[in-house]
Amino acid sequence: MPAAKKKAAAARDLTAKAFIARLKTFQSDDELRKIKGYFKSGEGQYGYGDTFIGVRMGHVFALAKAFVEMSPTEIERLMESDIHEARAGAMSIMGQQTMLKKTTEARRKELYDLYLRRHDRINNWDLVDLAAKPVIGQYLADKPRTILRKLAKSKNLWERRTALYACLWFIMKEKTVDDTEAVCEILINEKEEIIQKALGGLIRCIGIDRPRLHAFLHKHAATMPRVALRYAVEKLSAADKKKYMAMGR
Repeated sequence: MPAAKKKAAAARDLTAKAFIARLKTFQSDDELRKIKGYFKSGEGQYGYGDTFIGVRMGHVFALAKAFVEMSPTEIERLMESDIHEARAGAMSIMGQQTMLKKTTEARRKELYDLYLRRHDRINNWDLVDLAAKPVIGQYLADKPRTILRKLAKSKNLWERRTALYACLWFIMKEKTVDDTEAVCEILINEKEEIIQKALGGLIRCIGIDRPRLHAFLHKHAATMPRVALRYAVEKLSAADKKKYMAMGR
């Protein structure tokens, strides 16, 4: 078969329908029981009626790697699935694809736009965590980052989590914390516990500049959510942990 025809045939196979068909071959009732105990699903606080079929995340990630060149159009179709593992696959494909060296800036822009436009389908913590750093953070590396402030002020808790996790790119790749600190300042009185934990984790990351972390904690420890404070001080000395926790409400 000529190379052009092979490429066209391969593209036809990289569809949401094909992904879901492959995904279902990994279904396990034992895994489904584990997942239901791990995620707050169904009637749980953060499940939003997600349908889990019982596929190990390792299988989801491996399948995403096999489908890594899926088009944004098909990724969006995958995001529209009611199956949580299918949407996790979509986010994993987005994250993996945007990290490929051969991925063009134009494609990274498509993925960035898709993530933000269909945030209605990113409705659980793992979906945010799979793609926010590479898809949003990496794309913004050489661009204005005002979108992160907008997301941090959103009424949608998952958009707020995206604002936090996108900042991991700047921390890990640039070793800078300006944007992280700005987003954490906006979210310092966060009400949702699942975002408080992420907030505390990102405040802890400010600790790559230890004096700056101490300055932040001196300013906010007395009033910030205690859950966030506990996560924020996790890597500090026993004495500093005790000091800041004593300041907390």
